[in-house]
Amino acid sequence: MKLLQSTLQIGLEQPLKILHVTDSHIALADERDNERKHALAQRLGSPDKEQYLQEHLAYGREHCDLIVHTGDLIDFTSQANFDFAREVLADEKVFFAAGNHEFSQYVGEAYEDRAYKMNSYNEMRPGLGAPLFFNARTVGGVNFVSIDNSYHQFEPWQLTRLEKEIAKGLPVILCVHAPLFEASLFEHHCQLRGKGSSSYLVGCDEDHLPDDEWRAIEIRPRGITAEAVDFIKSQPLIKAVLAGHIHFSFVSELAPGMTQFVTGGAYEGIAREITIL
Repeated sequence: MKLLQSTLQIGLEQPLKILHVTDSHIALADERDNERKHALAQRLGSPDKEQYLQEHLAYGREHCDLIVHTGDLIDFTSQANFDFAREVLADEKVFFAAGNHEFSQYVGEAYEDRAYKMNSYNEMRPGLGAPLFFNARTVGGVNFVSIDNSYHQFEPWQLTRLEKEIAKGLPVILCVHAPLFEASLFEHHCQLRGKGSSSYLVGCDEDHLPDDEWRAIEIRPRGITAEAVDFIKSQPLIKAVLAGHIHFSFVSELAPGMTQFVTGGAYEGIAREITIL
């Protein structure tokens, strides 16, 4: 396990420790799954992914107050992956925000929109044992709120629910899969991958969309998304955003007093322990 250490100062009376894990990309298939799923499992599966995840869970249970997993726990929809995810998410210490791969049927084979997501959601009945689209839990005086933004969009009802959580008056840690746009993160991503590969950030304006039009269509803010990102950045009670998705680690300031922690891929053993003070 490759453990990053971070600190977040928000004025708690007692320190709180969380383990941020993201992008495990577990890839399993069994006799209930078709040949294409088995081919994906053979190509993308790795015992290291499962071993790293078990190490993360064991460390978090022993040393932390909460384990936050911000999505892509599994790599594609399969009955074997669903069973694995249900077992992980049954742990009361795990708090989850869904990623795009939770709904990916064959990994990159289709344009991912809400209809595609709901087809996958129906496939995984009876769910994964944890709310996928919105959840909230208070731990140590901090309100952890998860929102599914895995397709780079927010929905109106999610913003309404977030407003209600903020109204509780507690400090909020927002847990999402895809990071919110921030200039230094965007520039770093472009240096690593090139703008043409896509920025993969939520709330990009036209000047910061990827050159690849296919990706630009997917990432361009629609509906309430731009308003939701502006709202999040304007809320002093939101102290931090936890995200993954882009498979590298980066820490930056989204707004005064609001830190965005992006953590690298758990499939490489990376996790981040955050001490909240």
